[in-house]
Amino acid sequence: MRHRLKGPGMSPITLKLPVLESGDHLTRDEFHRRYSARPDLKRAELVEGVVYVPSPTRFTWHDQQAALMIFWLSTYAIPYPEIQVGGSATIYLDEHNEVQPDAFMFRPEPDRSPIRITEDGYLKGAPQLVVEVAASSASYDLHQKLEAYRRNQVQEYIVWRVLDDTIDWFRWRHGEFVRLEPDAAGVIESEVLPGLRLDLARLLAGDRAGLVTALRA
Repeated sequence: MRHRLKGPGMSPITLKLPVLESGDHLTRDEFHRRYSARPDLKRAELVEGVVYVPSPTRFTWHDQQAALMIFWLSTYAIPYPEIQVGGSATIYLDEHNEVQPDAFMFRPEPDRSPIRITEDGYLKGAPQLVVEVAASSASYDLHQKLEAYRRNQVQEYIVWRVLDDTIDWFRWRHGEFVRLEPDAAGVIESEVLPGLRLDLARLLAGDRAGLVTALRA
């Protein structure tokens, strides 16, 4: 790919940008080098050694939902200064995976491999909780990416399947992901982060106040 630059009083300069396309098979180091050199790409991931460059995202099918999940996690984290919440940051999971989750949460835990901030501001390691917003069950979030998170021992993984109007909440147990089910009131509570409760009906309705009420129950 070629990119044209022109400064004041200068003739146009054509730069050859590295190729980064969905389906490419790359090492994480090579992926990161190419991605860093592509300012025209706002989002790209390496999952199980394969490049994924998503299509433009819709506000109604993705951004609304991602923002609501970050709001929910951030509200939970208010009393806990040691807990960190983010969204879309680059995370080095392992040598085959460099991802940008829609939302995530982590805190220091001495009894497991730590997640840390690198010298250049990225994250390295597995957050305790990761959230992805997917169109449907056909998404790679529930296949290739789920496998990458499972292998790297992400403790809890939530997928919001927007078109299916469904939330999948997985818990890492003995090397496998087990799907958690809501209680009689339609609420799922984290097994890793005490008091992190999600009212599914209120989430799907976009009810922020209802989400806060469930957290404070």
